[in-house]
Amino acid sequence: MNKKLYIGNLSYDVTEAELEDLFKKVGNVVSVTIITDRYSGKSKGFGFVEMGSEKDAETAINQLNGKTFKERTIVVNEARPPRPRE
Repeated sequence: MNKKLYIGNLSYDVTEAELEDLFKKVGNVVSVTIITDRYSGKSKGFGFVEMGSEKDAETAINQLNGKTFKERTIVVNEARPPRPRE
């Protein structure tokens, strides 16, 4: 079963391809999304990576959380379900 991870404190110039390459080193990557501003199109500094299994997600959290990527210390943890909009 796929597991979605939250990736925070990303450099604003990181691409989805670069993020995918980083996470492919620790497991099977299903999808990568960097959240961008609706109007400017610029990165908001966080995104989501969907890993192929629970084991791959745990490995990614253990190996990549707190690591430096593009001169920023990234945060990697399990994504929480989105809050309902009011």
